[in-house]
Amino acid sequence: MAEPAVTPLADAAPPPSVTVHLSGRQKAAILMLAVGRDRSAKLLKQLHEDEIRDISVTMAGLGLVRADIVEAVCHEFTRNFESSDGLVGTYETTEEMLRKALPEEQVEKIMDEIRGPAGRTMWDKLGNVQETVLANYLRNEYPQTAAVILSRLQPAHAARIFALLPEDYATDVMMRVLHMETVQREVLDSVEATLRSEFISSLGRSSKRNSYELLAEVFNNFDRKTETRLMASMDKRNHEDMEKVKALMFTFEDIKRLPHVSLMRIVNEVNREKLPLALKGASETVRKMFLQCMSKRAGNILLEEIEALGPVRVKDADAAQTEIVATIKNMANAGEIDLAENGGNDEIIP
Repeated sequence: MAEPAVTPLADAAPPPSVTVHLSGRQKAAILMLAVGRDRSAKLLKQLHEDEIRDISVTMAGLGLVRADIVEAVCHEFTRNFESSDGLVGTYETTEEMLRKALPEEQVEKIMDEIRGPAGRTMWDKLGNVQETVLANYLRNEYPQTAAVILSRLQPAHAARIFALLPEDYATDVMMRVLHMETVQREVLDSVEATLRSEFISSLGRSSKRNSYELLAEVFNNFDRKTETRLMASMDKRNHEDMEKVKALMFTFEDIKRLPHVSLMRIVNEVNREKLPLALKGASETVRKMFLQCMSKRAGNILLEEIEALGPVRVKDADAAQTEIVATIKNMANAGEIDLAENGGNDEIIP
């Protein structure tokens, strides 16, 4: 007589009531503990500092978690993400979901903030606002308020904003920054609330991502062959539009426009293993500029590595260059370098 089939524990769905009392943070903390230290470490690296703090505090307060609860949380996670099609989130689907749960006014407020500049915190968002837009807003603020705001931004971003302000006003703000004592949490909260309601939300309603910037980013991610082909086609269709897109693009060869001090920072940040392959497909000008940022010994080692590569596929060199360009753009977004600078390096080095 055959033994009755035994259903594996993993396939048995725990009752949903087991996890109904758990918050999202508690479920995330339990899942982190369940997957083990190595896997959870990789997950934590992908999270924002605030998220890591929230999960860590929750994890520390979990105490003993029953086995059936751990199983239920893991099963819920698996059930929600087992679809091979995955999930697609858009502004439209998010807004539709919010409208089913919240009042109209609250939905509008949330969506305005989402559509505004990217960033998790208010200060992250301000860091992604164009200098001219933020400078125009600050002109109408009290100097003390402007001082609080500018002191919280990246120095490179703040410098570009100061340069756009009237001289007397900018000087007044700088003096207040110099003599500003520790800002009370209540004051910061008030400033953030004002920025969110009066500036960021209106920016989200009125601003739309520049279509030329969007297309420039698309071209930056093409391989060389596709870029050349479509750029030529676009140029034939509308030369003026294509020139506007070109002006917003930043390619590997555009590195020669940057000053030496910026390139020194870039050399310290880029993936050292990708650099030989990237320079293999670069112009002699860019290659020499990188070498000038290194010691003679390091430069000779780099040249030997480039030579040792032998023939390489164009798409592999392009991929290495794209990765380095991405690093450069991240540095620019963080205010570490300025891609608008021109170091006078446009001349060809013989």
